[in-house]
Amino acid sequence: MCLLSPLARLWMRRLVKAAVMLTLASKLKRDDGLKGSRTSATASDSTRRVSVRDRLLVKEVAELEANLPCTCKVHFPDPNKLHCFQLTVSPDEGYYQGGKFQFETEVPDAYNMVPPKVRCLTRIWHPNITETGEICLSLLREHSIDGTGWAPTRTLKDVVWGLNSLFTDLLNFDDPLNIEAAEHHLRDKEDFRNKVEDYIKRYAR
Repeated sequence: MCLLSPLARLWMRRLVKAAVMLTLASKLKRDDGLKGSRTSATASDSTRRVSVRDRLLVKEVAELEANLPCTCKVHFPDPNKLHCFQLTVSPDEGYYQGGKFQFETEVPDAYNMVPPKVRCLTRIWHPNITETGEICLSLLREHSIDGTGWAPTRTLKDVVWGLNSLFTDLLNFDDPLNIEAAEHHLRDKEDFRNKVEDYIKRYAR
């Protein structure tokens, strides 16, 4: 059996330690490379998704502007950002006639797989819109058990026409979001009308 001298054993330990360190460094570098690739792929997917959304919006905004209800106006604060716009609805009949109601719409990166996010900026007394701006409209629901929720076949035109109809055909007292407003209407329709008109005078001119 050949015995190594103390000096040889010392050098052997150093060589083994160096080999281990080299292996660890190589593994870390490889892991960082994989992580970077995943991050790059995620960023690429996000960019690709935004690109899909923006191409859709160019077409849908043109369609929307050509088919806008006469009671609606659309405003783009930044013409280069079609995914952010404001809608003004000015009903010409019903309880809300004479008011101007502002909605803020933001189209997310994942559009059209998910619906736009819409909020009412005008304080209103309405069974399907809360005083803080939340909206109950079936087609804005990402998941709907009755099949009337969002689907990739829907467009911005559908959203705008749906919001416009909340003041006429889709005004729904039977399935309210603002339960207090719905109960008010059930209890005293004339007083409900008076409160709606008061809100219009105060917030929707």
